[in-house]
Amino acid sequence: MTTKEEYLSGKLLLIDKPLNWTSFQVVNKIRWLIRNKFSLKKIKVGHAGTLDPLATGLLIICTGKMTKEISKFQIQTKKYTGTFLLGTTTPSYDLETEPNKTFPVDHVTEDLITKSVQKFIGKIKQKPPIFSAIKKNGKRLYESARRGEDVIIEDREIEIFSFNILKIDIPNIDFEVECSKGTYIRSLANDFGEELSSGATLTKLKRTKIGEYSVDKSISIDKFINSLN
Repeated sequence: MTTKEEYLSGKLLLIDKPLNWTSFQVVNKIRWLIRNKFSLKKIKVGHAGTLDPLATGLLIICTGKMTKEISKFQIQTKKYTGTFLLGTTTPSYDLETEPNKTFPVDHVTEDLITKSVQKFIGKIKQKPPIFSAIKKNGKRLYESARRGEDVIIEDREIEIFSFNILKIDIPNIDFEVECSKGTYIRSLANDFGEELSSGATLTKLKRTKIGEYSVDKSISIDKFINSLN
């Protein structure tokens, strides 16, 4: 079992984030569990890259002095698997919000999908979703979105290192993407749907790697709890 001193001096935890948890909730839970186990008044705990509540998979958690190293993990490449649903869009680009538009999908072929994928590989401009935690004028974008405010969002340059289609079962497309820091897979879904003229919504997302760290080596919250007993 990991000791109190090891958590304080700095520990790297690989957690498999469950569905519907925010990354902040995972951090708070881990912090509370460690404090409670070792009767600590405080301990620093942070994560190295947010996952949306509707996403699952690898979350790197740093404790104690290791929190000073968080930026080192944040800049590493990320790998995801997921599913796009063609024929519909939502304001959040995922299932957090209700559909706002529908589109035909009869024209979408495997050839069109394959050709469209190529347009997203390399350095590209991407606009983050309005339903995101990015700050503009001191406010989170999602706060403005929920109030119905119009906000101008600037494009960002990101890089897609690989974009592979794993399965086509229209209207569903399973994919795997490896990308740079700052990439929004929800935005990729929306942009891909625009390219296909069919609309698309991200319905499933799992982060499988951050740099050399894999979700295969991660543990669930329940397993972390058991490790403290």
